[in-house]
Amino acid sequence: MITTEQLNDIAAEIVSSGLTDETASVLRQQYQNIHFTFCMDDDLPNNTPVSEYPDFNLYLIDGREHCLCLTSDQQVATGVVVAEIIPD
Repeated sequence: MITTEQLNDIAAEIVSSGLTDETASVLRQQYQNIHFTFCMDDDLPNNTPVSEYPDFNLYLIDGREHCLCLTSDQQVATGVVVAEIIPD
């Protein structure tokens, strides 16, 4: 389970520090029970983020089965995808 408070704190860290390798390391240290994946937002076409920001979107991962999939259900979420938005 990933709470709304955790998502807000994750987003605040990214907004404050930017999307860098160091930020990824900090998030992985702070939230060791959450799996983080970083990609470009256009790598996730036709999916709806759970949180949207000017420079990135957050998606949730359901890792209960053998294959990972995106979910909007925070109760079953085991990870977060941080998807960077590159302006056109």
